[in-house]
Amino acid sequence: MTAPALTVRRPAGGPPSLKIVLTGPFGVGKTTLVGAVSDIAPVTTEARMSAGNADDTSHTPAKTTTTVAMDFGRLDVDGVTVYVYGTPGQHRFWFMWDAIVRGAAGSVVLVDTRRLQDSFRHLDYVDNVRLPYVVAVNQFPGARSYPASAIREALALAANVPIVDIDARDRDSVRRLLIALIEHVITQTTPRSAVAQP
Repeated sequence: MTAPALTVRRPAGGPPSLKIVLTGPFGVGKTTLVGAVSDIAPVTTEARMSAGNADDTSHTPAKTTTTVAMDFGRLDVDGVTVYVYGTPGQHRFWFMWDAIVRGAAGSVVLVDTRRLQDSFRHLDYVDNVRLPYVVAVNQFPGARSYPASAIREALALAANVPIVDIDARDRDSVRRLLIALIEHVITQTTPRSAVAQP
């Protein structure tokens, strides 16, 4: 599998920028993560779930809204402007994913150890579009903790896919995750394509 060339774009008169995509199952913490790390007020497309909603909320009983299009945030990481786009987690909104990932350099797949099986479709998608990615294990209160090796085996991850424990509510935790993703993307690309000329 050949990774796409990393392109750090430099808008006219602005800093270099990087687009990354955050994906994962419904209720795994994507909107929370974007809100925690964004330097600007995040753009969200949350809508109230209907009474007949078919999604499993057993692990997130207090959840009453869902992302119907995307989440968007922006932050600065060591002089690079990082644009974070969160995908909707519900299956009926997946038709939007192809548009959201266009131009992305890499992806974060956010998982919940209480329902790892819900992550396979997200992992398959980023594999199929050949995006370098890291797996972020969101630490939910009361959820059992597992070593990275057990998670790697359960998700059948390649040896070179980083696994990072995070708290999606904590800005510093999420920034460390994004730095890990950027470093991983750089290792998966060729040196000559790492930085676009201004």
